[in-house]
Amino acid sequence: MSASGAVWRNWGRTEAVRPRRVERPTSAGAVQRAVIAAARSGIPIKAVGAGHSFTGIAVAPGVQLDLTALTGLIGVDAERKRVTLAAGTRLYDVPALIEPLGLAMPNLGDIDRQSISGAISTGTHGTGADFTGIAGQVRGAVIVTGDGSLLRISETENAELLPAVALGLGALGILVEITLQCVDCFALHARERPLALKGLLDAEPGDDGSLADRVRSSDHFEFYWFPHTRTAVSKTNTRLPSSASLAPLTPVAHWLEDVALTNGIYRATCAAAVAAPSIIPRVNGMAERLMGNREFTDRSHRVFATRRTVRFREMEYAIPAETVPDALRDIMKLIDTRGWRISFPIEVRFARGDDLWMSTAHGRDSGYIAVHRYYREDPTEYFEAVEQIMLGYEGRPHWGKMHTRQSDDLRAMYPHFDDFLAVRDRLDPQRVFANPYLNRVLGA
Repeated sequence: MSASGAVWRNWGRTEAVRPRRVERPTSAGAVQRAVIAAARSGIPIKAVGAGHSFTGIAVAPGVQLDLTALTGLIGVDAERKRVTLAAGTRLYDVPALIEPLGLAMPNLGDIDRQSISGAISTGTHGTGADFTGIAGQVRGAVIVTGDGSLLRISETENAELLPAVALGLGALGILVEITLQCVDCFALHARERPLALKGLLDAEPGDDGSLADRVRSSDHFEFYWFPHTRTAVSKTNTRLPSSASLAPLTPVAHWLEDVALTNGIYRATCAAAVAAPSIIPRVNGMAERLMGNREFTDRSHRVFATRRTVRFREMEYAIPAETVPDALRDIMKLIDTRGWRISFPIEVRFARGDDLWMSTAHGRDSGYIAVHRYYREDPTEYFEAVEQIMLGYEGRPHWGKMHTRQSDDLRAMYPHFDDFLAVRDRLDPQRVFANPYLNRVLGA
């Protein structure tokens, strides 16, 4: 089914496009037909998921493939604890599909609005020193290549392509099926506490309470810091068996903290701060005192993900995990020196290194530093200055978040960059799946 395209905008309102037409395939065969027709017409074609990327990675000036109808559970390998999902399946729908099988995804980010194909294609990750990003869970895929062929990739079939296709940036084909490695269902004990930021950053590895020790000794550790305050709001999630007693947030507590405060009141204060930036330190100080002091236990997916309705723009860089304290000190000094008023917190997370060619954590355990601005504020000066700091620590930009890097810059960051381009030449020699963003980061 196709239609002339209305204007499409991503969630963060950083990208907009009016596709020449929109198609909504309901099967792999329909995707194949759409790709063949686009290729014959010389029109580029791109799949779009939830639009949660802040970059133009999913922007489709030609044919936009809306994969909303390509969803659901396709297959189960109970012995190996693997599931195969249709590529358009949203992350928030996955638990209902696989929990009855006694399975769960090993790790998730703090937003679950994305499609599974979008999440792996952009390198979406959660936190935890022993866990990779979501693409690291991929054990197989089915994609439609540039000539409309259906290509199966697994550990036994076209296995040499898996390190590229598992995190393919949408440049290699249209994903229609994804096989994920799951684990037995588990619960998470969540503990959110304020910590003195200086003590967290200044303690040496091996000292009780140092950042390195907290990351290493926790299943999932992260923290965020509101500029103009002295406190880090930490989140420590401990994995428990599914049989553990649950003590979830009450509906009232959930509404007060996650709906009214985190989204409702915070939206109003961010909007007010656009007109009066001088109030930001006071607002951040209030948020510092009100947030991050609770404890609860629930099923894993209910703890990992948080509903976010306040729109923002984001840049995130991956750097070697051990360099996070120095990099964060540099950002703090930058904000003070420039006299900026920054309302949104800086978020810090961690991931295990992996062997995926275009993964930001390729070959090294990584720390992720994410900076944000309210979507009605211009982030350019702040983001570009922070980006220069991150580059000084061998930073790699998140593919789905704002950055200014180009193909020559990125080639130096990724040992398998040219190997990835060779796979692109093999699977999409005519650049059917290209768009301006991919031309910038991969070359035309």
